[in-house]
Amino acid sequence: MFAADAVEHALADADSARQLLLQRRPDLVPRIEAVVARITHGAGDSRHANAALLGLARLGLRHGGFGDDPHDYHNEDHVMELAERRLGRVLDGQGQDTLPTEDALALLLFAACHDLRQREGRDVPGPVGGNEAASIAETFRILDACGFQRGGDRDQYVALELMIAGSTFDPRPLPHPEGEAMASVAGGSLARGLGLWLDGERPRWATDPATRRGERLGRLASDLDTANVGEPFPLLAQSAVRLCLERERRAGRSLRDAPSGPPCLVFLSSGQLNYFFELHRFCSREGDRAFGPTKLANGSTVRRVSAALLDRFDGRVPASGQAVVDAFKAICAKEAG
Repeated sequence: MFAADAVEHALADADSARQLLLQRRPDLVPRIEAVVARITHGAGDSRHANAALLGLARLGLRHGGFGDDPHDYHNEDHVMELAERRLGRVLDGQGQDTLPTEDALALLLFAACHDLRQREGRDVPGPVGGNEAASIAETFRILDACGFQRGGDRDQYVALELMIAGSTFDPRPLPHPEGEAMASVAGGSLARGLGLWLDGERPRWATDPATRRGERLGRLASDLDTANVGEPFPLLAQSAVRLCLERERRAGRSLRDAPSGPPCLVFLSSGQLNYFFELHRFCSREGDRAFGPTKLANGSTVRRVSAALLDRFDGRVPASGQAVVDAFKAICAKEAG
C-alpha cells in the first residue's frame, strides 16, 4: 500500500546514506555511531548504526535540510534530539534498572525512522495514522536493506511496528471515532492505548513475548517523542516555535502575511496549554522518571507565557504570524532570564 518513493530509490542503502551525510552534515555520522557505542559499551553494532543513518538521511532528503520540502520540526535534527539528548537522559537515569542493549538500539531506530513520511495522502483503517503506517512499511524495508532478517530478528521488526504506530498523535476530542474502548485514551499518543488496540487487532498478543516487549517499548518511545514537555523550558519553547512554523508552512501561509496571525496566536497560547495539560501524558515508568520532574516545574511557566502572549495582543488580531512568533520568543526569553 505504501510503496517506495523517489527518495527511497535515491538512497537505497547505508553506503549512499553515509555518502550524502558526509557531504551535507558530516557531524551526523560520528554522532550516531557514538550513540551506538554508548548503548553497546563500545562494542558497536553496524546493522543498527547503518539502519539509523539510512533512516536519518532519507528523512533529511525528504523533509529536512537536504531536499526541497524542508520541515521546521520533523527533520534530521529532530532525530538527533531524540537519539542523543532524550534517549541519553533515559540511559542516564537507569541506575540499577539497566535498559537492555537491544531495547536501547530499537529506541535509536525509532528516533531515526518514526517520522520518515509526513506527506501521506492516504489513511488506514483504525487509529494508526497514514504517515505512521507508511513509516512502518519503509522502516521494514530499511531493516531488510541493512541485513536484518524478518525471521531471526522478528523482535526488532515487531518493536519498531508498535513504537511507530504508538507515536500516532490524536488531537481529536471525544467521541472517538474508533468507539468506546479507544475513547478511554482519546487525545494524545496512541501509545497510551496500544494494549487496548492490540486487544482488538491481535487478541492473543499478550502470549507473544515479542509483542509484549513491543507494547512496552511503544510506551517508552512515545515518551521520548513527546518529551519536550519535560526538557528545560527554553528547549520546550523552541520546539513550540518549530512546530508552529511547520504548521504554517504546510498550510501554505506565509508568516509575513495577515492570515497567519490568528492561527499562530492560538497555537502558541491556548494550543500550548491544551497540549501540555490535556493531551500529554507519560506512558512509561522510565519516561516519567526521566522527564516528569522537569514537566512539573515547567507547568507554571507555560501558563504564564500563554497568558502573557494573549495579553500582548489584548484581543487585537495580530498583524502577522511573525509578529506572534516574535512576541512569543521575547516573552520566553524574559522568562528564561
